[in-house]
Parts: sequence; structure tokens; C-alpha cells
Amino acid sequence: MATQHFSSALPVPAVSPAYPMAKPGYGKRSTPGQQPRRHDDFALLPTRERYVAGFVDHLPDGAEMSVKQLAKQLPLYGQQAIGTALKALSVAGHLRRVRCSVGAGDETRWVFRTFWSRTAHDNEWWNTYLATETATQTAAPAQDTAPPPWVPAEEPPPRARPENPPPAEEAPELTAVPQQRTPPPAPAAESAPPTREAAPSPAYLALARLGRNDHRLGLSADDCTTLEPLATQWLDRGVTTDYLTNALTAGLPAQVDSPVGLVRRRLIDKLPPQLPTTTASTSTDTPTPTRRLLVECTDCGRPGRPEALPDGLCRPCHQTHTTHGNTTPDPTQIAAVKAHMANLRDLLKPV
Repeated sequence: MATQHFSSALPVPAVSPAYPMAKPGYGKRSTPGQQPRRHDDFALLPTRERYVAGFVDHLPDGAEMSVKQLAKQLPLYGQQAIGTALKALSVAGHLRRVRCSVGAGDETRWVFRTFWSRTAHDNEWWNTYLATETATQTAAPAQDTAPPPWVPAEEPPPRARPENPPPAEEAPELTAVPQQRTPPPAPAAESAPPTREAAPSPAYLALARLGRNDHRLGLSADDCTTLEPLATQWLDRGVTTDYLTNALTAGLPAQVDSPVGLVRRRLIDKLPPQLPTTTASTSTDTPTPTRRLLVECTDCGRPGRPEALPDGLCRPCHQTHTTHGNTTPDPTQIAAVKAHMANLRDLLKPV
């Protein structure tokens, strides 16, 4: 439970006009739907985190977000303290560090971005938003331009990080559904044409797989048929079945009493916006590369899918943060310590 700090926060230094900007494609990226800026923003955070959050919030989009650069601009704290503050802001729901591949062939590179939100959001919101970013890049990859090969990437925090590490906790890609084989038609009269059974649609298959991905969303055949038109609207708007599955399974409650009702509600409430149609590429021989967007652990930099890094932290770092963060002593332990100290004082008294 966060405790509100009413003490006056440290004055946030003004952003220098000469503050370095990251290379194109890197740096700070503001998320949509933020509340207007107010004087009591970040009031529930400790003093250091309020100080860092206020400074980051005033940075323009594209500003460099490395720990080293932030520590240069905020002399009150060193790089380790800035890194710890960024981790706390990630847990509080204000930022996520991500990396995504841009370019094609030998020009493929990883770009690093820090998505920032003045308004704190929970894990379900972040998972849905980052899945929307992935779908947008897949639908319109031409909007992302990779920096030239000679341009160095934004300097990462002071830790060892490979140039292009494989995702550690990335969920396996959805396997392609094999082509349905139609049994040979039964003998019939010469005038009767052979009939074929229609293959299930991609929307129907995505709904049918929900129960295999998460048993809480097991749907019957009738449920899939009923919800198929709603799921088809998602696919008609350019999203992939992977994105549809992530949006329907992110942040599920511990118990789902009505899977069909919950899925119907999410299909209606989370329907993505219609993207403007773009002209088709003139070349049909070169396949469009898949744009992968991975969340990066704010503490150690380990990449993974958004749902695999709750609060922007990988499982080991999240467990460490949870263990160290729960420092409230047990009243029984407090009483035992006091009794032990009183006994020691009695033993030290002169006879």
C-alpha cells in the first residue's frame, strides 16, 4: 500500500535546451490518454522517485533516456540511484522499456525505446497497449526506419548487454494450423455434384484455441460460432490472431465464471481502431518482415513478451523486488527484540 508523502518534494531542475536527443527511433515515447499535468502528480511516490519522474515527464519525445545521461542532468543522485528510481517507476506503472527490430536483411537492428505515461497504468493496460504497438508495426512497417549501420545505439544503462540477445521469456509463436483435409465425397447419383466442408475461419480458430492457452477461457463450439463475427471485426482491422489472443487473455481474474460472457465483453470493449488503408507494395516477391516488440526488464535488461514481465520486471527481478520491498516487521518479532534488548541491559547493570 503506497503511503502519500506530504513533505515538499525537491525542486525539479528545468530541462536544458541542450539536453541530448536520442537517435531517430530511440529515446522517450509518450503514451496516449494521459491526464493533464498537475502540481500533485506523482504525490504517492517517495521523494527521489517524484524528483526523477517530474524531470522525465518534462522531457520531450525522443530525448535520451539512458541512466548515464539522466545522472548527468540530475546531480543529486548517481547512476545506481537513478536506475533504482526507474525500476520503482516501472513497478508504479509509469514506464516500460522496450526493444524492437527494424530494417530488413543485413540492415536489421534493435532500437530501444522508453514508453512513458504520466498517468500510472496496471499491467493489463500496458500489455494491451504494447500489443497494439506490435500490431501497428506489423500492419505498417514502413513507418519505422532503422538508423544507418554506422549510427551507434542509445547507450544502455551501465551493465553488460549483448548486441542482439535472443528473447529469454518470449512465448512461442502460434503454430500454423495444418490445412484441413476434406474426406472424399460419398458415392452419389451422377447428377449430384460433390460437396466440400468449409474450413473454419481464422477468427473461429483463434477463439477455439483460447481454452488451450488458458483453461479459464474454455469455449464450446456453439460459443465460438456465436463470438466469431465479433472476432472477425478485429481481424478485419488489420490485427493478427496473436494480438487478438493476447488482448483476450491479458490480466484475467483468478476465477472466470462465464468465459463466453467475459470474451464477448472484451471483444466489444477492446475493439482496436480502424487503421487507414495504405497502398500495397509494388513488389510482391519480398515478404514483409515481422516486427517484434519486446519489453525489457527495467532492472537487468532481460527481454521478453509484455505478459512475461509484470511491472516491467522479469521474474527473478520481480521476486527480488517483492521480497526486499516487504520490510514491515512482525509485531511479535518487535516484542521479542525489545525483550531481548531489555534483558541485555539488565545483565550489563553493575551488581
